[in-house]
Amino acid sequence: MELRHLRYFRVLAQTLNFTRAAEQLHIAQPPLSRQIRQLEETLGVELLERSRPLRLTEAGRYFYEQSTMLLEQLEQIGEGTRRIANNERQWLRIGFAPSTLYDLLPDLIRQLRRNEALELGLQEMITLQQVESLKAGRIDVGFGRIHINDPAIEQQVLREDPLVVALPCGHPLIGQPIDLARLAFEPFVLYPATPRPSYADHIMGLFASQGLSVQVIQWTNELQTALGLVAAGLGITLVPGSVKRQQRDDIVFAPLIETAAVSPIILSRRVGDNSAQVRYCLDLIAQMAGP
Repeated sequence: MELRHLRYFRVLAQTLNFTRAAEQLHIAQPPLSRQIRQLEETLGVELLERSRPLRLTEAGRYFYEQSTMLLEQLEQIGEGTRRIANNERQWLRIGFAPSTLYDLLPDLIRQLRRNEALELGLQEMITLQQVESLKAGRIDVGFGRIHINDPAIEQQVLREDPLVVALPCGHPLIGQPIDLARLAFEPFVLYPATPRPSYADHIMGLFASQGLSVQVIQWTNELQTALGLVAAGLGITLVPGSVKRQQRDDIVFAPLIETAAVSPIILSRRVGDNSAQVRYCLDLIAQMAGP
């Protein structure tokens, strides 16, 4: 299947007439008919009821709707690419850990999207993946929670997010003072399982610094999965305090006695990258942080 098949079919579906479609496409009718047949053979379905008048089959209607959205997206990508190549727009690619969406990042994204000269790309990834993508040039800025020692990467702590305990409703620790020593006796749902190092290593490191260990009953790869298992009563977990904004009815978030138990929000970028779009992003962050 090639793009021309999609473009030809879109015009034919709009006109429902081979002659008019061929005229709009500036080709003869026989080649258009062959191209549509090729498309149907590739898909293994009939897209048209070749009657008078010509009509789309149910599969044809579905294919028209979906392929039209795809073509419109490709056209937008093409237009954005041309504008970037002509220096009419700048392209800023951001990688982000999911938990950073509960704090600084949403406000930053709103500010960035207001700039009509900026094309914004967003990709969910943990800090380790961000570092590799930064070095490969796939993203320009990353927002994560893990310190990484790499001479090619510059990191900046933007905020220290206090950790809180996520407890299922009815848990006996609710309403009591909670410290890490007490949590060492609780079954833990820890995330992510892979890749490492990760947020999980940060949590285990906090316990290890006090000579404690984490009793992991279940590993998951996603924050939301971990919270769902906590709500189900499988265990407890530690999450950045900003996650409390979810206001879930099936989980109670409780503070820790140890105020030093935090999860930083860390900005990562390539060393020496002073591109205009990265500088603009950093300036916005500085403004949002205030004096």
